[in-house]
Amino acid sequence: MPKYTVAETGPRLDEFLRTVLSAAGFDVSWEIVEGASIHPEIESPELMVKFSGEDVPELLSNKAEVLLALEQLSMESLRMPSEDHSRLCFDANDYRMLRIEELRMSAMTAAERVKKTKIPFHFSPMNSRERRIIHLAMRGETELRSESVGMGHFRQVVLVPEGQPTPPAPPPPPMRRPSSDRGSGGGGDRRGGFGGDRRGGPGGDRRGGRPGGDRDRRGPRPPR
Repeated sequence: MPKYTVAETGPRLDEFLRTVLSAAGFDVSWEIVEGASIHPEIESPELMVKFSGEDVPELLSNKAEVLLALEQLSMESLRMPSEDHSRLCFDANDYRMLRIEELRMSAMTAAERVKKTKIPFHFSPMNSRERRIIHLAMRGETELRSESVGMGHFRQVVLVPEGQPTPPAPPPPPMRRPSSDRGSGGGGDRRGGFGGDRRGGPGGDRRGGRPGGDRDRRGPRPPR
């Protein structure tokens, strides 16, 4: 019997999505349906949320970063334990089906490379669900094994030839420092601090004694 159903879990999930997506300003609609998968041996969710609408490309950009983040937030709002995360799936434009196929093909290609070279192969960092797909794709291999290495967002799968020790994870890439404007402190106009005009105070004119004033060097005008 399903632990998460459309009738019981759907209304809470729908309320959360309305709140978040309305605040974020996304122009999308969604449908909460019973789970289905063409790869039940890899992924067999009990609930699926299918998105459509004008801003779906925004959800799917950068390897569906926003879609997956929204999925994770929804799991947190439903207080789903980590072992239940595979029971909920967010999708749009059949992204998940295509991604599973992509990961399976990448795993098979990498496996052939490892068998030939006897050199371990590190995949790019992935979330836990995508790492699981790699592990499942490799479960029938006898000449190599798959392991997860690294921490947090940099956790990744490595394929290791059988009999070799698991290599450590590559060091994470260095964090980029935000670019700064050498001429101003807050990204303002280089001619002055915080966007002011260098000729005066904050927006003032250097020619006058008061901000924006004008001082005639010829002296005061005679009374008329």
